[in-house]
Formats: sequence, structure tokens, C-alpha cells
Amino acid sequence: MLEPTTAVQYVKGIGPRLADVLNAKGIHTVNDLLHYLPFRYEDRVNPRGISELRAGEMATVIAEVRTSGLFRTRRMPIFEMTAGQGRSRLKCIWFNATYLRDRFKPGQLVALYGKVEEDRRGGDLQLVQPQFEILGDSSEEGDSGEQKAASSLEVGRIIPIYESAGQGRLTPRWFRRIIHNVLENLPPELPDPVPAAVRRHLSLIEPREALWRVHWPDPGESLQDLQASRTPAHVRLIFEELFFLELGLELKRREQKAQTGIAFNLDSRVREAIKKILPFHPTGAQKRVLKEIASDMEKPFPMRRLLQGDVGSGKTIVAFEAAIIAIENGYQVALMAPTEILAQQHYFSARRILENAGYRVVLLTGSVEEDRKREIRRHIGQGSAQLVIGTHALIEQKVEFDKLGLVIVDEQHRFGVMQRFKLMKKSGDGNTEGHVGTAAPGRPAERSSAIQAEPDVLVMTATPIPRTLALTLYGDLDISVIDEMPPGRTPIVTRRVSDDRADEVWQFVRKQVAAGHQVYVVYPVIEENEENALKAANKMYKELGKKIFPDLRVGLLHGRMDSDLKEDVMRLFQKGELDVLVSTTVIEVGVDVANATVMVVEHAERFGLSQLHQLRGRIGRGGAKSFCILMTGGKVSEDGERRLDAMVRTTDGFRIAELDLELRGPGEFFGTRQAGMPSFQVANLIRDRQLLEAAKLEAAAVLAGPNKDFSKEEIDRALRHMRTHWQKTYGLVEVG
Repeated sequence: MLEPTTAVQYVKGIGPRLADVLNAKGIHTVNDLLHYLPFRYEDRVNPRGISELRAGEMATVIAEVRTSGLFRTRRMPIFEMTAGQGRSRLKCIWFNATYLRDRFKPGQLVALYGKVEEDRRGGDLQLVQPQFEILGDSSEEGDSGEQKAASSLEVGRIIPIYESAGQGRLTPRWFRRIIHNVLENLPPELPDPVPAAVRRHLSLIEPREALWRVHWPDPGESLQDLQASRTPAHVRLIFEELFFLELGLELKRREQKAQTGIAFNLDSRVREAIKKILPFHPTGAQKRVLKEIASDMEKPFPMRRLLQGDVGSGKTIVAFEAAIIAIENGYQVALMAPTEILAQQHYFSARRILENAGYRVVLLTGSVEEDRKREIRRHIGQGSAQLVIGTHALIEQKVEFDKLGLVIVDEQHRFGVMQRFKLMKKSGDGNTEGHVGTAAPGRPAERSSAIQAEPDVLVMTATPIPRTLALTLYGDLDISVIDEMPPGRTPIVTRRVSDDRADEVWQFVRKQVAAGHQVYVVYPVIEENEENALKAANKMYKELGKKIFPDLRVGLLHGRMDSDLKEDVMRLFQKGELDVLVSTTVIEVGVDVANATVMVVEHAERFGLSQLHQLRGRIGRGGAKSFCILMTGGKVSEDGERRLDAMVRTTDGFRIAELDLELRGPGEFFGTRQAGMPSFQVANLIRDRQLLEAAKLEAAAVLAGPNKDFSKEEIDRALRHMRTHWQKTYGLVEVG
């Protein structure tokens, strides 16, 4: 008998060499192998007859190889194979497929799957680039006994199709044989770690039955449900994975609330201090989220809150209001930004808003000279620096805070989870259990205990995060959303044009500058590259400055420039001493120039959807009407068309984020490693949103027990299973 924890190398037919190939795909145990699900299914119960095929449909055909050969054309080699059923024949072609030269032999039985197309030359039907499997090939399966067993798994039933592994050595057919053997050798009953009441609520089938049916569906199973991963077997396995993820996150939230925090005092003096710094009347959404944040800060356990808001919604002023609460209680605040430009932007804003009220703000970034860094670190260590703004430089070992009470992390998805954790741990010795600070700004309050308290954490992002991602990526955080824009904002007009209309675009830019406004022109790359035909910022800066706008003031900004030079360029643009700023995506976040009314993005089809939305958010910050012009060069892909269409159709960041998630998938939405995104075996955050919501509710209900639904034994068993089996699913989500 095999156990779910058995290493795959001990499975019959695998061994150490093939186990190394499986390990590289994250398959280490029998349980991992059983969760390596088919990516699609083929109906070989009733495969199509060649004479029944119609152009445009997807079809599975089982036929006999008649002829095959490689033909060379001027453009590329083409491999052609003809398969037959009696007198009916079907041509199959593959482009650039020299590797198929000796693959087929006359008389072989093959299963073919692909889109049926009409051959324009002869009018016959054909399959172009079909997926195929050779059935009953003695060279693969050895003796006739194994050959017979293999064919019984491949004909006359719904067949699972797996992704190949090890550069094609481990074929779908290999996986079918191995997984079938593993399932036959599992214990008759597998323990079910999901509590019985949860199973009843969701009508979940038993784990062993789910594993059998997801790999070897019953003949009557709906092929549509199988392809959509919506059979009872799929639902069981997907829900289980999401349930234990959410159980871990919910447990973490509860453990955080049991930690010692700082109970900040929010009396009339603090409220007056907040009112003094407000440069404008806050929106209803800003008032609501500040109330949520302030309520958290008053509690004796650490705040862990995510503040979401579209570009220009006013998150920064809310963060500064939260900072005032901490500072007025005698604590320091750290604000960490991912780039120097964004850190500098926050620094300038903080000085403008806070310094007049008597608060001391300092900036610490990698480019600050060493002598100046030492001086800043000294002020931080002594507690005289009340708001410390910086980049990764804030988490350097030499930086120590006297009394860190609040950590604000901007654009969190650009940091690793460990970086947030490191900054939180720089709280110094002054944070003490249950302490309520009453000192004047900048003066440490009395210390009542030696037990260190965790600082509050406010995570901000201007990248709208779909709820499904927020429940996992930030599942340990409470969420506040600013869903209202400040008054006076004029909607941005977005237009898409091809680059053969560039002259019209530049004429429009000239008119906007003549009206006293400023313009961004963004390019995807800094330098030209022989491998692509993309326009580059450096070259276009020269062309725009010398040929197209010789009478205008044109500046250049990109990530490789010296930080002092970048700062100088941005300062000139902010002061209105540049008319046109040619840039790369370095301006995507943190650049706030109210007079800029035009954003031109060249090769817009090469940018991600959220990236385009962020770039568009750089304009429309004043009262004047603003325009985003998306210029395309060359052929645009199908996904590119959807991105551009979405940009023209809506300015709602959350709708755009949902579509971006669908187009790119959760791993690419932020970049899995940087974001600390969990890696899932069977779940898909886009497809399985409803199951994720259900898993979150059930996890919270389980941890609210013991009660009539959940016994202590069941809860303990579920938590043990989570810690031993599902730790790797959410990895660093448990940290910080």
C-alpha cells in the first residue's frame, strides 16, 4: 500500500532518476502526484468519425496512420501525416516539426485532437498542429501485456490529458499509467481532514473518490464540467486547498490580535492636530477609512490593515493623518516606498503638509551621501525624527528606531513579505505592553514595561486589487477601500490611435502646451534593440526635442539615470519649467503634477493593463480636462486588443484590475515571488472565486468553535493537517 506521504521515487515505475524530473515540477510525494491534475480531457467514449467532421469544431479522432513525411518549403519545413478510418482520410500538418520525422509508422493507431480546418487548396478537411498520442506503440510500452493494459486506459472512456514533463520524457500516457497504478494502491479509506459540518455545507465527496473521479471520470460525466473544473471531484479538491489556505490566514489574523500592541490615545488634542494638517475637505470615503484605521489604532493589539484606492483617490493624506495619531502619542512613523522617486514624492508632500505644523520629517534612501545617512540614522535612533520616509534603506541593519509605533508600506506588492516583516521588527526598546503615549510630539513617553509591543502596520496600494487576490495576497490584513475621487476631478478622455497618425498626436500636444499645460510621452524601452522594433526613450527624446518640438522645453527621465539628475528633471517638470517629459514607466507611480493634462503612450500594446492604468493616473490631477492617447505600432495581439479596449471603455481601476487578473493570471499580476503569492496545486483564483469566498467563511466558522458544529478534536485535526500538509501552499503568508 502507498501512503499520501510516500516519496514518489518509491512508486513502481518511477525510481530516483524520474523522481528528480518530478521533483523539478514540485512533485515530491504521492499526494503531490495525485494533485497533478489533467489540464484537459478527451472524450474517447465516442470519438468522431472522419466523415462526420465539420470545419471550425474541436474534435477527437482515433485513426490509423497511413503515410507521413517531411516537406521543405521556402519559408519552413512542414510535417504531414495522413490518418485513415476505412476509406476516409484526414490530413494533419505541423509547422517547423522536424522532430516528427521518424515518429509515425504506417498501421499505428493514433488519437488526434485539434481544430478542424478546411484546406484552402483542395477543400478537404484537415487538422493543423493537432495534439496527438500514439496508442499501443510497442516501443513505448514493452510487452504485449503492458500494451493491452495501456490501451484499456486510452480508448472507450474519457481520457485525462496531462502536461508532459522532463522535456517530453514523461508523456500524458506515462502519467496516466503511473497515476492509475498509484490510485489502485492507495488505502481503501483516506482520512478526511475537512470537518464533517463543512463537508455537509458544501456537499463535498470523500477524498479518495474525488481523486479517482478527477483522474478517471465516470463515462457519463459532463465533458463541459470537466473542462471547467466544476465536477464534484474538482470542487472537493479545489475547496480543500482553499479551505486550508484560509484556515491558516484566519489563524494568523487571530494570533496577531493576541499579540501585544500599542493602544494609541485618540483624544480631542489628537483630533485637532489631524484637522490642522488637512489641506482640503476630505471625501466621505476618506473619512470612513480614517475612522476604520483610527479604531484599529486605539485597540491594544497591532493593526494590520490594507488601504486600497485608485490613483488620485487621496490615500497619502489618510496615511499622514494616521501618522499624526502615532506622533502625537510620542511614537515614530516609518513610510517605506519601493522607488526613490516615490519616496521623494512622499517626502516633499509630507514636508509641505506636516512641517508647518511642527513635525520633523526625514528622507533616507540609498543615494543619500554616507555622512548625511549617519546623521539621519542618529536622529532616527534618538527619536527626534518623527516621520521617516525611505526606500529599502530603512531596513538596513544600521537603522534603528527609538520608538516605532506605525509602519506605512506603499505599493506593498513591489516588496517581498520579508521586507515588511524586517521593518516591523525595528521598533526599538520603547514600545511597551499596553502603553498609551501622552508625551508631546517628539518626546518619548514613559515606559511602563519591558515587554515589546508590535507597531501598527498600514499597507497602501494604488494598484486596485481584485477581491480574490486580496483574500489571499493580503488575507492576513483587514481591508479599507477609498472608492470615491476628490471633487473637481475631470474624467480623463482615453483614445487609441495607430502610430501612422503621429503627426496629429504631436499637433494636439503642441496645442495643449500652447494652452499652458504639460505632457508626458512614455516609451517601453530606454535604448533601441536589434531584436525588436520598439521606439526607445533616448532616441525619441532627441527626435522630439530637435525635430518635432524644437521650440518647446523637452526633458528625459528613465530608471538608469543618476538619482540626483532624476530629481532635478522631476523638479523642473513639477515647477512647470519643462513642457514635455519623455519617460519610461519610471513615472508609473508617485509623480503628481496637476498641470500635466496629456499622457501619450507609444507602443501601448506592449504594456500591461494595470501599468497603462497607472500611467493614465499621472494626469487628470487638476481641474483641466485631460487626455490619454494610446499609440500602437504594428500588429496587436488578441490580448493586446482586449487591454486597449478596456482602457478606452473604462477608468474604473477595479474593473481594469479584474480584467488584468483574467488576462495574466494571479502569478503574473504582481510577480509571484515578490508578492509572496501562494502557489496552488489545483485552485485557480480567477476561476474559483466563489469557492474562495466559501472557504474563507467556513475557515472563520471552524476557528470560532468548539461548538455544536465543530468539536475540539475536529478543529485540532484540521489545524494539524494545515501545518503538516499545506504550509508550502502559502509559505511566507505566515510571516509578518
